[in-house]
Amino acid sequence: MDEFLIYLKLGLTHVLDWNAYDHVLFLSVLVAAYTFYDWKKVLGLVTVFTVGHTISLLLASYNIVSVNSSWVEFLIPVTIIFTALYNLFTVKRNKNEKMGAFMLVTLFFGIIHGLGFSNFFGSTLGNDGVEIARLLSFAVGIELAQLIVVVVVLLLAFVFQSVFKYSKRDWVLVICSLIIGLTIPMLRENWIL
Repeated sequence: MDEFLIYLKLGLTHVLDWNAYDHVLFLSVLVAAYTFYDWKKVLGLVTVFTVGHTISLLLASYNIVSVNSSWVEFLIPVTIIFTALYNLFTVKRNKNEKMGAFMLVTLFFGIIHGLGFSNFFGSTLGNDGVEIARLLSFAVGIELAQLIVVVVVLLLAFVFQSVFKYSKRDWVLVICSLIIGLTIPMLRENWIL
């Protein structure tokens, strides 16, 4: 049980660490266009992202996949900007029509984000036969931390849309534009092309 809690805490701190704010930025743009009424869609997106993250950790831990870390560090801000731009261009559309495709893209982006942490995580696993249990407890920690972030974002959306009377469109424009502005320096810092 102690080992489960250690890896659960590692998953929590991985997402909630200020030095790894890319997760928070991605999750914020991922759910920027949703409200608490959309909780099933939001939970689905967050869980699909966690599954992608976990798949990449699993594949990297068993040396099935190895990706140059500079490419991953470049692609992480690309995923954030892409998702923000998607929201900016589709804010007026019905999100139901493309939910399946959005889920697949979110899964793929989860794989990219997981690869960003795979070197560190792989070095902590060891080879004593309990890698899957450690990975699953880490994934539970990630999921819990991501749900915390998402609840905060949805609360902010509720406050801005209900109390300050922002339209949904204005909220999405503000939050996504702000996150793009925060992500551009990260992209420039990791530019490899």
